[in-house]
Amino acid sequence: MNIYVGNLPYETTDEDLAATFASYGQVTSARVIIDRFSGRSRGFGFVEMASDSEAKAAILALNGKDMKGRALTVNEAQPRAAGGGGPRGPRPPQPDRQQDRRW
Repeated sequence: MNIYVGNLPYETTDEDLAATFASYGQVTSARVIIDRFSGRSRGFGFVEMASDSEAKAAILALNGKDMKGRALTVNEAQPRAAGGGGPRGPRPPQPDRQQDRRW
């Protein structure tokens, strides 16, 4: 199960995140999301755990728990909403520019 972890301290690393969840079961992956321009943490990340029961136990135990002075938001990750990047709709008609041509 994939878990969303929000309100992370900005100095949190992938290893810190994995260690926080490891006491509740096998962590398959842990990733803190980094801003591509500044290189700083965006303050949230994702943890994947091997079994749903371990993940649910971790969510119950860690949601609201203090980590370096910040209360964590921990819940099941939601799939990304579709949208963006597609066609924007019809373009407005362009004026006929025949009179501007010189030939």
